[in-house]
Amino acid sequence: MESLGILLIRLLVGLSFAGHGAQKVFGMFGGHGLQSTGGFFESLNIKPGKAMALVAGLSEIIGGLFFAAGFLTPLAALLIVVTMIVAIVKVHGQNGFWSTQSGYEYNAVLIVVAVGIALTGPGKFALDYLIF
Repeated sequence: MESLGILLIRLLVGLSFAGHGAQKVFGMFGGHGLQSTGGFFESLNIKPGKAMALVAGLSEIIGGLFFAAGFLTPLAALLIVVTMIVAIVKVHGQNGFWSTQSGYEYNAVLIVVAVGIALTGPGKFALDYLIF
């Protein structure tokens, strides 16, 4: 049952994270796409905006899909953590903790889940378990 619980966590967090990347890169799921996201990044002094939006979006897609699949789980967790730290430093940190004020609450939850899964392992229903 433990591995099933870990699988559920990995699937929801990983696929949601990948979806955020698809919003940035492809404009899917109501996202703004690479051009607009790049402009937003430029407004945050993250330059070049479009290239960095692509890097962030691909990190979210790859990290999220790998996390969901339990593939190279420590690397997937690292991609999630680094992306969320940048989001906290550049966007949400100045707004305090609570997400209702656009704070870093959600980012912190994702960081803790990613680190927690990296430390405990992805469970038996994971590619890492089958391969390594």
